[in-house]
Amino acid sequence: MLNIDEIQNGIVIDHIKAGTAVGLMDLLGIKGNRSASVALIQNARSHKSPTGRKDIIKVEGDSSWLNLDVLAYLDPNITVTTIHDGKPVKKEKPQPPRRLVNIVRCRNPRCISSIEEECDQIFELSTNGKYRCIYCEQELQVNRD
Repeated sequence: MLNIDEIQNGIVIDHIKAGTAVGLMDLLGIKGNRSASVALIQNARSHKSPTGRKDIIKVEGDSSWLNLDVLAYLDPNITVTTIHDGKPVKKEKPQPPRRLVNIVRCRNPRCISSIEEECDQIFELSTNGKYRCIYCEQELQVNRD
């Protein structure tokens, strides 16, 4: 059995779809951060997951620099647990962000964001619960598999 020490202060990102945590670390900026102590657990057994496997990310210390809003967009089943003095103090499911900035690219080849290099890729959550490009109104096709 694999043992990973508990963290004293930080966060645990849990119930990540198995095999996707490395990409998630890139989007959150964890991979490039050299000051955070991070544990990545891949393919851990899970009774709640339909596949029976999940990934987990543990971040020790200050995690205020992380953009956790993107988590709900990427995987609605993810939970974030805040740990203080070795005890879980808050567990929550992130809510879908109102805006996605430079997380996904617009697929419309005529969109200004596809043509101009310096243009941010911005999608806003519409009333129907789907994301649309703010420039061309192209609906974002979500593929979470």
